[in-house]
Amino acid sequence: MFMGTSVLSLRIDGELLERLRDHAAKRGMSVQDYVIRTLIRDDFDERFQSAVDETEKFYGVT
Repeated sequence: MFMGTSVLSLRIDGELLERLRDHAAKRGMSVQDYVIRTLIRDDFDERFQSAVDETEKFYGVT
């Protein structure tokens, strides 16, 4: 399966963009790479938490 790329355009205010630039610069990254990595991490966290919740339901953990 081929995973192509797409373009996502966002409109954000200047203050937020500056904060993103600062965070990205501290990590030696571009703003685009920083945002993508953040989205990937958040997506993983959500999927991991869902798996934990399902496991707890299965075993009856409260």
